[in-house]
Amino acid sequence: MTAPSKHAMSSSEYLAFERSSNAKHEYLAGAIYAMAGGSARHNRIAGSTYAALYAQLRQRQCSIYPSDMRVKVVQTGLYTYPDITIVCGHELYEDHREDTLLNPAVIIEVLSPSTEKYDRGKKFQHYRSILSLREYILIAQDAYHIEHFARQSDNTWVLSEANSQAERIDIPSIQCTLQLAEVYEKVIFSEEEEEDRT
Repeated sequence: MTAPSKHAMSSSEYLAFERSSNAKHEYLAGAIYAMAGGSARHNRIAGSTYAALYAQLRQRQCSIYPSDMRVKVVQTGLYTYPDITIVCGHELYEDHREDTLLNPAVIIEVLSPSTEKYDRGKKFQHYRSILSLREYILIAQDAYHIEHFARQSDNTWVLSEANSQAERIDIPSIQCTLQLAEVYEKVIFSEEEEEDRT
């Protein structure tokens, strides 16, 4: 996410602008923020994750969307584009265009150096206010590492992690599993990254 534009926009102005734009922007409190494109590794991990989950959800009443699906956090007014969004059952949209989802059950972000602090901090704070959201998953790019946050009945969030190619992460709300070997398929870590892991 880069610096905001200087012109304050209403949410309706933002949507009109965004729907005619070739680039993606986040929106919050009148400001729009250009979103940087992902690296080859980022896209490879996001694509493998999407494919693994899509295969498990094909015969279910769930939809999985890549990063072109915009999500609105109704409680805070944030409009953003998660790397992967999953919703089961009835889908709620902001309007008839069906391009702004309101009720995700699972959100997945692939961490990048420029966005990791935001994805872990303020963005997760926004996401936690989505009443339908059950699970939030962060996938590292520089190591076999997935963090899984699950909402509990008392509205607290519990963290579990997987740290090796042989491990997996269960996603109970959609009855799916992410195998790290599949998520990181065709990802080659550099010697420095290998040394950092040992």
